[in-house]
Amino acid sequence: MKVHAIIVAAGSSERFGSGVPKQFKEVCGRPLLAWAISRFEAAGQIDQVVVVVAEEYLLYTSEHVIDPYDFSKIVVGGQTRRESVLKGLESLPLSVEYVAIHDGARPLVVPTDIDRAVEVAVAERAAIVAVRATDTVKRSREGYVLSTLERDSLYLAQTPQVFQYDLIMAAHKEAANVNYADRFTDDAAMVEAHGFKVKIVEATSPNIKVTTRDDLVLVEALLTKELDENPENRTRF
Repeated sequence: MKVHAIIVAAGSSERFGSGVPKQFKEVCGRPLLAWAISRFEAAGQIDQVVVVVAEEYLLYTSEHVIDPYDFSKIVVGGQTRRESVLKGLESLPLSVEYVAIHDGARPLVVPTDIDRAVEVAVAERAAIVAVRATDTVKRSREGYVLSTLERDSLYLAQTPQVFQYDLIMAAHKEAANVNYADRFTDDAAMVEAHGFKVKIVEATSPNIKVTTRDDLVLVEALLTKELDENPENRTRF
């Protein structure tokens, strides 16, 4: 069984407000993206990792992320996340059976959660890592609450999201043919729209996505703690 991972890192990080995109910011001695890739390199179920970046950062990624840490293939992304994922999917060999799609700005995912998500996807065709909502969630319109959602049934979707290759390709191609394609906020939504159920795999550790500078501070603190408690992870990851 061939399982490849696509690490999506083609965003411009407009909300982060920085000279370089957030995925290239250094945390605990490495670029954020390098930590994310290394988790997949350490996962037992992943055969190869493909990194998708913006064309203008292709050389930068090679010099600062891929070459120093002996990572593998790079693909040029598209104008949107959906287009970047599709380019990553199209770059994979025909022998690939399952694909794990991950945000390059999530550097703390643990290899065991990656492996669990792959195992569930093999059984169910589609699986995502997610966490239960702990806050009360409100639906609103024009600043007023419309309703309160039932918290017990709510999850916050994360990545990786793992799919049978043929299924996710079909879902992406179907999404590309509708005029609201880029309103899908994750790959699982496309699979759901394609008529398939997606199984939830609950995360066992923090899997924060860096969006703001405060997120970066928190990730650095958590990663520092992890490395202090498990020094071997400095070379394992």
